[in-house]
Amino acid sequence: MGKVPVLVTGGAGYIGSHAVLALKDAGWPVAVIDNLTTGFRFAIPDGVPLYEGDIEDGALLARIFAEQKIGAVMHFAGSIIVPESVENPLKYYHNNTAKSRALIAAAVGAGVSHFIFSSTAATYGIPEVSPVTEDSPKAPINPYGMSKLMTETMLADTARAHPLNYCALRYFNVAGADPEARTGQSTAGATHLIKVAVEAALGKRSHVGVFGTDFDTPDGTGVRDYIHVSDLAAAHVLALEALIAEPRRSLTMNCGYGQGFSVLEVLDAVDRVTNNKIERKLEGRRAGDPDSLISDNRRIKATLPWVPRYADLDVIVSHALAWERKLTEIRAEG
Repeated sequence: MGKVPVLVTGGAGYIGSHAVLALKDAGWPVAVIDNLTTGFRFAIPDGVPLYEGDIEDGALLARIFAEQKIGAVMHFAGSIIVPESVENPLKYYHNNTAKSRALIAAAVGAGVSHFIFSSTAATYGIPEVSPVTEDSPKAPINPYGMSKLMTETMLADTARAHPLNYCALRYFNVAGADPEARTGQSTAGATHLIKVAVEAALGKRSHVGVFGTDFDTPDGTGVRDYIHVSDLAAAHVLALEALIAEPRRSLTMNCGYGQGFSVLEVLDAVDRVTNNKIERKLEGRRAGDPDSLISDNRRIKATLPWVPRYADLDVIVSHALAWERKLTEIRAEG
C-alpha cells in the first residue's frame, strides 16, 4: 500500500501530536497545520513541517496540499470544552463546524481522497443504554457534541457527491501520554479527570473535584471508558489504511475499550501509582453528565486489526504522570 502524505490539523495539540508520532513511526510522510492557540511547537517532532495558520485559510491550505502532495487529512483541530460550548455556542459552531466545512472544501478542491475526523461520544448525548453502539440515537445535549455531529453529516454528504471517503472516530475519554514521554496533554487548565488528578498528585492543584456522588453506579460516581491516547492514535493509522484499501467505503466507529471506571476508581489508581493520597472534594453534579458512558467497540475490532496495547488504568495513569513531570521540566526551561 502506498503511504500518501498526510496533513494533520491540530497536530501540535494533545491527540493530534500523538497521531503525528504514530504516522511518523509507521513511515508515513506527515505535515501539520496548527494555529498554536492551544497547541505547542515542542509537541511536533523534528523533520515534520509545521504550517502555522488556520484551517479556514483556503489559500494556505491550497499551498500545503500542493507543496506536500497531500493525499489524506487527519482532522483534530477544534474546540473541546463542553461547558464553554454551552456558554459560547457560536465559537464552537465556528471552530468545529464552519472551519471544518472550509477544510473539507479545500480537500475536495485539491483532490484529496481520504479524510479522518476526530469526533466524539458527545454525539450520543445521554444514551439510554450503555455500552453505546454506533447506531445508538444521536442526540447531543450541548453545542460541542452538535458541532461535531454536524461535521460528520457534512462528511457523509460530501462523500456521496465527491471521490472522497472518510472515517469518523467517536472518542470516549482519552487519557495518558506517549509511553516514551515524547508528547502528552499540555494544555493549561485542562478539564480531563486523569490530567487533573496527576496535576494534583504533583502539587499543581490543591485537590480534585468529584462532581456528583449520587449516580446510578456501584459507588455513586460517574463511570467512563478511558482510552490511552497512543492506542487511539494507532487506530487512526489503521483507519487510514482501511480507507486507502477500500476507496468507496466510509466508516464511523467508536474508540474505547468497552469497559468503564468510576471517578473514585480513577483517583484510587492515581493514589496507587503515586503512592500518595490526593485530596478529593465532593461537589454537586454538573448538568448533562450521564451516569455511565462506555463504548461498544465491537465494530472497530471487527473492521480494523486494532489490538490495544495500553488497556490498563494504572498504565494510563503512569504515562500521564511521567509526561506531567516532563512538562514541568519543559516549562522550567522556558
